[in-house]
Amino acid sequence: MDQDHQGPKTKGGGATTRPLHTHKVLRRATVNHLYIVVYTAALLALLYHHGKTLLFNSSSSPIFSLLTFVADLALGFAWACTQCFLTRPIRRREYVENLREAVKERELPAVDIFICTADPHKEPPIGTVNTALSVMAYDYPPEKVSVFVSDDGGAQATLFAFMEAAKFARHWLPFCRDNQLVERCPQVYFSSSSHSSSSQEADKLKVMYESMKARIENAVERGLAAVEDHIEDEEMRQVFAKWTPAFTRYDHPAIIQVLPNLIYVSREKSRTHHHHFKAGALNALVRVSATMTNAPVVLTLDCDSYSNDPQTVRRAMCYFCDPVTRPTLAYVQFPQIFRGLNKGDIYHGEHKRLYQINPIAMDGLQGPNYVGTGCFFQRRAFFGSPSSVVQSEIAELSPYHVVEKPIGSTEVLELAHQVATSNYDDQTEWGSRLGFRYGSLSEDFNTGYRMHCIGWRSIFCHPESPAFLGDSPVTLIDFLGQNKRWMHGLLGIFLSKYSTITYGVRHMGLTMGLAYTNNPCWPILSIPLTLYAIIPQIALLNGVSLFPKVSDPWFVLYIFLYVAANMKDLLDFMLEKGTFQRWWNSQRMWMICGVSSFLFGFAEYTLSSLGIAVHGFNVTSKLQDDELKKRYDQGVFEFGVASPMFVPLTMAALINLVSLITGLMGILTRGMLQMEGLILQILVSGVVVINCWPVYEGIVLRSDKGRMPTKITLVATSLVFLLCLLGCAFVKM
Repeated sequence: MDQDHQGPKTKGGGATTRPLHTHKVLRRATVNHLYIVVYTAALLALLYHHGKTLLFNSSSSPIFSLLTFVADLALGFAWACTQCFLTRPIRRREYVENLREAVKERELPAVDIFICTADPHKEPPIGTVNTALSVMAYDYPPEKVSVFVSDDGGAQATLFAFMEAAKFARHWLPFCRDNQLVERCPQVYFSSSSHSSSSQEADKLKVMYESMKARIENAVERGLAAVEDHIEDEEMRQVFAKWTPAFTRYDHPAIIQVLPNLIYVSREKSRTHHHHFKAGALNALVRVSATMTNAPVVLTLDCDSYSNDPQTVRRAMCYFCDPVTRPTLAYVQFPQIFRGLNKGDIYHGEHKRLYQINPIAMDGLQGPNYVGTGCFFQRRAFFGSPSSVVQSEIAELSPYHVVEKPIGSTEVLELAHQVATSNYDDQTEWGSRLGFRYGSLSEDFNTGYRMHCIGWRSIFCHPESPAFLGDSPVTLIDFLGQNKRWMHGLLGIFLSKYSTITYGVRHMGLTMGLAYTNNPCWPILSIPLTLYAIIPQIALLNGVSLFPKVSDPWFVLYIFLYVAANMKDLLDFMLEKGTFQRWWNSQRMWMICGVSSFLFGFAEYTLSSLGIAVHGFNVTSKLQDDELKKRYDQGVFEFGVASPMFVPLTMAALINLVSLITGLMGILTRGMLQMEGLILQILVSGVVVINCWPVYEGIVLRSDKGRMPTKITLVATSLVFLLCLLGCAFVKM
């Protein structure tokens, strides 16, 4: 590795210099550049071969040949976008031990921490409480940390949970700091080996925690309807009195409750105003926190992303306290790491490329994209470009405003309620030039992208020990549903006036623009991936050759393109501490998503653009949690529900199985020489069949509740039959 840059240096112990951070370009960059050159030449040769085939080869079906050409063109463009991640990957290192010498404790910036939750039944409040307690216990001056919890569902039980959390924090936070705990999430600490040999004080705290947990879970179950049974304080009863019979999660007044250093916020909702989902909730937190604390640094967290390292804030401050990086630094993004994944990570829930491999590469350009959690923002970045400030509509929202009144004063609370109203965004620049950006279901991606477009940079901080740990879906339908939602949002960005391929390239340059184009083109990739799952197979069933014969030199080109791309991907995966099994499952899920969530996300966006409402695509599994967990831990795919997204997946599995059997029978009966023009199509079918083993298992070999529903199998079989008839008609044209 070659050292590129050192951060600010402080003197200590005579002439010794101590930087706050350094970064190095990875040695793999040279190999990456060579790979790009060779593979680009091979791709150009492939396109030349396609053109020659379309113009001069009359033996193949022109329609099928044209479709495979379109598929390869789209895949080639997607490949070109991914190569931007290979140009300059870097690795950073922070020197937290030098921060105290460089910056005095009283001069450290204050931090506002935003935690978002929306549904106490899908996102249990006890989990959000654990997240909040873990970050409140950071190894950082307590008076400089304020936690704002956004409850977009406006649930009584969630407010009650944080009232309980505030009481427990009085005991928990001193215990963490006095004992210098590493695990400061109560649930994790009390279930770990660290607690098993601890003190009587720890045992007492565990009893307090379990008692608090029981009260919170009971409140969620009962909906906290009987406030008088839970709340003794008269002032708090008046707060709960705001939950009138007319109060719903979609229509209710703003509720802001200060529990010292922990502030509950439920922004006002009205059915007559658009709420902008999570971005709207985050913008409400930006404004509310500005009126109360206005800390110059903001951390955003999902409700299940608890802190795994008490030094995390100080790691981020190694960059924010650097006078060289600070002027243009919008945010410091930590990787999203997940707990509880099974050994093989069958659904590729860790998203290693998205959250670990690609950010390392983007860090060497203008910086990684924002992934929605585990990210420290400079508040100033919400108010325009590094060189110009967009003026807020009231002075108290300015990033330079100094809050002088107590956080619980009447004036402060009145202003906080005012900026949390449902119509506050109307006729303002919030969501367009101020705060988190609106206009996409993928508001996190859109926000980071737009910040980079106006000149901000970002940094990827990837310490050895994960800074945060979160939860990942443990059922296939939940994973695909989440994926489909992303596809809808990303495609909206790609086709908007802020498209990454036009606006992005113009404002960030070709390399960074194409890097940002990688994700938004995923839903479009559903077209070539679906074509490759069907077209070569139908052609094989009809004896039509689409690819070169084994004896043709062009045959080697196709093999090289497939093997080289996969080997390079495997190498990048292994270099980031991945395993072969997890890599295999990641490429399997790429194929599965291509014919399910990518395809449905593309279709859903298209229909919504035409003004056609789409319903019924999101199906939630009703199976018992213990059954789900057991199968997931065993590495068994969970189908279980009759989701439309399983239909094209099952169709691809069936048609590839039939075509593979047909091709192998042809080799046995007619010989290799007679079938050499179809060998590549047989290989394609073989790859798909191997990857679709969980589907065949779910159709035939399983009898549990997680098997593939019979309805899906019957529908898919009927559609495959019709598709084969249609393919036969095309061949005869």
